[in-house]
Amino acid sequence: MNSEENSKDETCRAQPLPQEQPPVSTGAQDSAAQEVGAYKAGSQEAGPQGSGSREPGRPQDSGSREPDPRESGEPGAGTRTGRQRLAAAVWPPRVTRAQLIVAVLLFVLGLGLAIQVRSNSDESALRGARQEDLVRILDEVDNRTQRLEDEKQRLEDQRTELENSSDQAEEARRQTQQKEQQLGILAGTVAAEGPGITLTIQDPARTVESDMLLDTIQELRAAGAEAIQVNGVRVVASTFFSGSAGDIEVDRKRISAPYTFKVIGEPQDLEPALNIPGGVVQTLEKEQATATVERSEKIVVDALRPAERPDYARSSPQ
Repeated sequence: MNSEENSKDETCRAQPLPQEQPPVSTGAQDSAAQEVGAYKAGSQEAGPQGSGSREPGRPQDSGSREPDPRESGEPGAGTRTGRQRLAAAVWPPRVTRAQLIVAVLLFVLGLGLAIQVRSNSDESALRGARQEDLVRILDEVDNRTQRLEDEKQRLEDQRTELENSSDQAEEARRQTQQKEQQLGILAGTVAAEGPGITLTIQDPARTVESDMLLDTIQELRAAGAEAIQVNGVRVVASTFFSGSAGDIEVDRKRISAPYTFKVIGEPQDLEPALNIPGGVVQTLEKEQATATVERSEKIVVDALRPAERPDYARSSPQ
């Protein structure tokens, strides 16, 4: 007994005393309690939705996170170039109703401007002319209209004379002779005289081409010329010009400068027709040639052409 009690006393004395743990501060205990409470509250909210537990302080996934192109597995998804991103932003186009209305209005405005510019360009030739040139052109148009009215009145008078003449056969013969004279003047088979102009073209540099002389003939005819003669060659409906500068031919007859045009017609119409802006005179001046126009009350056109019988055309009774 004594030996057992002694051994127990020695065992008790041999066990080391427990170390005292440092006391936890009150602030740390409060922070730990708040963290545990927040963790439990989060676990209770996530439980009914079937989401697993999350760590305290970690934000919960909302489920709407956009997929990362690098996680999609598509080739080159994470290395798109700037051009590819621009193309993806532009196409397919996203056009709103307001943008469509603006586009239509701009198209209509552009169409209107184009039509306006075109109409202005068509009138630019006359708008650029001087006032005296415009007055001259208007006078020429009025004179042509008056000539047509006079011709109409003359034909009506002839018809009236034929209808009312007691000797219709004699009247018809007289008018036939007059018509023959008129046609002979146009065909160049008879000489003619009357008021008109003389146009002289000097060409010291030998730059006047045959087409310029042809344009002069056409301009004179448009102004009412009834008979024309160029350097002794009668100009008729079949007249043609050929050759080059310094070697020009009229109906296969060679002519040389100065070129002299004798023209029978109304001088007040013929001269302005040659002096209009961009007309014959200005065109010749650009080629270093000079053109002078002289009016006269008596111009004689005496160059004749032989009467040629047509091969196929015949007169008609109607």
